[in-house]
Amino acid sequence: MKIQKVNLQEKFDSFKDHWNPRIAGELNGQMVKLAKASGEFVWHKHAREDELFLVLKGHLRIKLREGDIDLHPGEFVIIPHGVEHCPIAMDEVEMLLFEPGTTLNTGDQRESDLTQKDLSKI
Repeated sequence: MKIQKVNLQEKFDSFKDHWNPRIAGELNGQMVKLAKASGEFVWHKHAREDELFLVLKGHLRIKLREGDIDLHPGEFVIIPHGVEHCPIAMDEVEMLLFEPGTTLNTGDQRESDLTQKDLSKI
């Protein structure tokens, strides 16, 4: 097994599309995913998986039924399983997601054109 460091900026520079997470690392059944975002995602929830959003660039708003959470670079939030949410990138966002490997980006309830099932490793 080769242990390697990860340069986040190099990884983000390797892709341009939005709402298509890439796997940057894996540990204990959890995935470290990198994604770029622009505009509004879909309302969704995860029945069994908590989800961490860490903003590295831009301004991400997480809409919740009980109010919004605004995230700026260096801030993160953990969305507990079962909580419906809708991420909105107020400008282009670069973010790190930390969640179980089984987590589908559009949640448990439905698939959309934004659903990504087979994530690339970068």
